Amino acid sequence: MITMIKKMIFIALLLAVSLAGAAVAGPFEDRVAAEGDAYTQFMLGLVYDQGQGGPQDYVQAVAWYRKAADQGNAAAQVNLGVKYERGQGVPQDYVQAVAWYRKAADQGNANAQNNLALKYDNGQGVPQDYAQAVAWYRKAADQGNADAQYNLGNRYYNGQGVPQDYIQAHMWFNLSASRYTDPTDRAGAVKNRDMVSAKMTPAQIAEAQRLASAWKPK
Repeated sequence: MITMIKKMIFIALLLAVSLAGAAVAGPFEDRVAAEGDAYTQFMLGLVYDQGQGGPQDYVQAVAWYRKAADQGNAAAQVNLGVKYERGQGVPQDYVQAVAWYRKAADQGNANAQNNLALKYDNGQGVPQDYAQAVAWYRKAADQGNADAQYNLGNRYYNGQGVPQDYIQAHMWFNLSASRYTDPTDRAGAVKNRDMVSAKMTPAQIAEAQRLASAWKPK
């Protein structure tokens, strides 16, 4: 197991290596593999995934994500699931995507929980199951994941997997709008919040706003 200082040095070298070309990258990657540090392997996967300083290479990204994921690195498990979902570097396989999302979701990773919920929502890699989708959305939403909060708002608005509840829908849309940093995402959440507001009484809106103000991440 490499020390924290050595780990920081390895991370700092990643971009330099990606700029230096194959002659340097090969020995560096051999060292990373030999050290076996999951976080460094995950970061090297990111370099290939995003094409930082060199050509994007999904096959290499998958290879490094898998090394880290096999050691239990949740972020690598999520990204490996994404590669299977999109068919990047591996054949598209929703079952495999679900399997990797679940591994990370079981560790409490909010992005994985939201992604797994989406698979249940859409019936991809698992039978469609709105109740399971809601359960996983809630785990991620409770941690403050804006996408999950938005998706949970939709489930309450439509009454899928839960009884229809405009107060809960308004609350979750309101929370997601407050947490989104992308203007387009935030505008979508505000639009949905205002849409459900039109179906609510002033007292219901006030209660939804009270719940949103009192909410705290778990």
